[in-house]
Amino acid sequence: MANVVYETQGDIATITMNDGKANAINSEMIEEINAGLDRAERDMKAVIITGRSGIFCGGFDLRVIQSGDIKQRREQFLAGAKLAMRLYGFPRPVIAAVTGSSVALGGFLLLTADYRIGISGEFKIGLNEVAIGMSLPPFALMLAESRINARHLTNATLSATLYSPEEAIAVGFLDEVTEPNDLLRRSKKKAETLAKLDADAFSQVKLDIRGAGIQRILEELSDA
Repeated sequence: MANVVYETQGDIATITMNDGKANAINSEMIEEINAGLDRAERDMKAVIITGRSGIFCGGFDLRVIQSGDIKQRREQFLAGAKLAMRLYGFPRPVIAAVTGSSVALGGFLLLTADYRIGISGEFKIGLNEVAIGMSLPPFALMLAESRINARHLTNATLSATLYSPEEAIAVGFLDEVTEPNDLLRRSKKKAETLAKLDADAFSQVKLDIRGAGIQRILEELSDA
């Protein structure tokens, strides 16, 4: 069964993650997201990334992390880090329509998007790596330092604080929160607004701001 659905409406592509569970990021999910991004980069003017009801992304697939298969774990990590860098530098506007909780790598994916809309509800957003005995790799540190409000950086990373959607705005994970039944409408409206920007200028300025950091991370990953 496919983990990702790719749909278009006008010049906007929507990539929906739905594995029926926690939307864990594994090799299969990454491959399908990248296939959608390939199509969107070629044909569309903006991209919406969203999840299933109640969950945007639960992070890396814990089954792989806990499997003891070092090769598989390494492949999953490298692919996930490269996906995050691709999203962070994607030449089209990327809007995250955050359908619920998003933690660990899911939190970092929010930091890659150009605009993030969450929904009100009993959801948690953040980086819980330290709480579960994991450190933050260079790509994650770069995203955290770039996008999280400096005032909240220690609590969000070292203290592994998880935030409500409303709290996540001030921290830097979200830009706004809306009601669940209005999420897709708001996301499409924002995507349409950003799609009207000059595409070449948008891509160049994003590269000017983020390109050096992305290149450094990709070079480190190639040496890993």
